[in-house]
Amino acid sequence: MKALVLAGGSATRLRPFSHAIAKQLVPIAGKPVLEHVLRDVAATGVTDAAVIVGDTGPQIVKAIGDGSDLGLNIGYIRQEKPLGLAHCVRLARRFLGDDDFVLYLGDNMLRDGIAGLARRFRAARPAAQLLVRRVPDPREFGVAELGEDGAVLGLEEKPARPRGDRAVLGVYFFTAAVHEAVAAIRPSARGELEITDAIQWLIARGAPVRAVEYEGYWRDIGRPEDVLACSRRYLADLRPRVAGDVDAASELTGPVVVEPGARVRGSRIVGPALVGADSLLDGCRIGPHVAVGRGCVLRGARVRDSIVLDGTVRIGGLALDGALLAPVAAHSIPGRAATGRDSRI
Repeated sequence: MKALVLAGGSATRLRPFSHAIAKQLVPIAGKPVLEHVLRDVAATGVTDAAVIVGDTGPQIVKAIGDGSDLGLNIGYIRQEKPLGLAHCVRLARRFLGDDDFVLYLGDNMLRDGIAGLARRFRAARPAAQLLVRRVPDPREFGVAELGEDGAVLGLEEKPARPRGDRAVLGVYFFTAAVHEAVAAIRPSARGELEITDAIQWLIARGAPVRAVEYEGYWRDIGRPEDVLACSRRYLADLRPRVAGDVDAASELTGPVVVEPGARVRGSRIVGPALVGADSLLDGCRIGPHVAVGRGCVLRGARVRDSIVLDGTVRIGGLALDGALLAPVAAHSIPGRAATGRDSRI
């Protein structure tokens, strides 16, 4: 089995923050979202993966590389403009060949991984296996209509009157049968080749399409509030570790990680919290639920429930609560409160 990971798109719901960094590189508990995704892929036993990239491709290639650190052999395929998920499958046709593959949207976080789901797919090998879960308002999602045995009877994209409450998540397993479907469909009203149309094409021709309920933690990090909620959940898994330098005037409470090269001076940190490598905190009050990136300098800062991006420098008078903070040259998105010398919009 191979993997096709989608990391293109324009991330309009995360603007202006996504002008500073590709959405798939937003750090969650110290690792880019895309790294979490690729680790999930590697845990299934897959070794060959292709990543679809758009305008932020150079950022992504620089951050992820060839995948050797993750146990993967990664290649990159450029999509000139977002033309739909099924279009990505078309672009990757040569790479995928006739192999089974997992299609994984690179802005989805599935904390409990997909290894068990991959085993289930390999055992049964339906033409397509979808991940679904119950949601309070299915009108915001693609919705699967299911039979009693887990067979998918039909799909609707953001229906006004859903026929069920199972949203389709951003991970799909396919056999090579999907290529005929992708070749047969035409662009939707919004000008994209929809993967839901390809799956519906398979269903209409009697191909087996199955749904599996995903019970673990899942989040699509499309909006700032989703990024922060996901960060809180992943930070909750931290175990205390101090590999940097914390002076006697500082206090660490709860699960706090201080990475190598980081320095903490006269500060109080309440976990869960992470201080990235080579960062400096001086006279700060940090946490809970804060992830400070690598190479940051914060002096006199008060930060809670926030993510501070790599390389951010803020000196004096900064108070953040529920914010995504980027370096001055980039952008930040404040949440409930943000005051001081940060570049906020």
